[in-house]
Amino acid sequence: MGLARRIAELFRVKVHKALDRAEDPREVLDYSYARQLELLNKVRRGVADVATSRKRVELQLDQLRTSADRLEGQARQALSLGEDAIARQALARRTAALAQVDDLQGQRASLQGEEERLALASQRLQAKVEAFRTRKETLKATYTAAEARTRISESVTGISEEMGDVGVAVQRAEDRTAQLEARASALDELLASGALQDATLPAGRDDLQTRLDALTAGGDIDEQLARMRRQLEAAPPPSADRDDAG
Repeated sequence: MGLARRIAELFRVKVHKALDRAEDPREVLDYSYARQLELLNKVRRGVADVATSRKRVELQLDQLRTSADRLEGQARQALSLGEDAIARQALARRTAALAQVDDLQGQRASLQGEEERLALASQRLQAKVEAFRTRKETLKATYTAAEARTRISESVTGISEEMGDVGVAVQRAEDRTAQLEARASALDELLASGALQDATLPAGRDDLQTRLDALTAGGDIDEQLARMRRQLEAAPPPSADRDDAG
């Protein structure tokens, strides 16, 4: 196989694959049916044209036969009147008319045979077109059902293109969530170990200093309570006489 032929074969294979992906068999069937109808209509028009020509020849035959009969009558009349020349001329014309009748009869027979052949071909073609139409509708219904079943199955199994996109989005969301959870756990561990300071604390202070300040604040309160107790104990009790005088 030559290089050019190989390239042609490769191109043909790629074209067929592209068509398989792009074309809808139902549209192809409808297009084929439409083309068959066009062909059937052409055959029918051919039958009609031949029939029209046959009718035209038959009209001409009727006119020639009528003319031949009239010329024969004229020849008889001229002969009865002793006009042999006129009778001879009428008979000559009648002979020419009958010759044309013979020719037209041959044409009519030929046209009639052609009309019958075309009519038979039209009937056969019409039967094939009707059979194709029935087959076409069956195939379209079967294809539509198979397409619907395939889409449902793809949706259920998640292998369709749309479901594949959804699966990718879900996987990305899960991965992102896992990353955020891992980051949050790592930050919690760093904060607990003290390796990472809380940004909400005042500048220059850490958790240890906060705990020390809390202990110191607690000591100040205890000292204040002790001082208040001493002051209460040192104060003199109220005098009874003073109360009476009042």
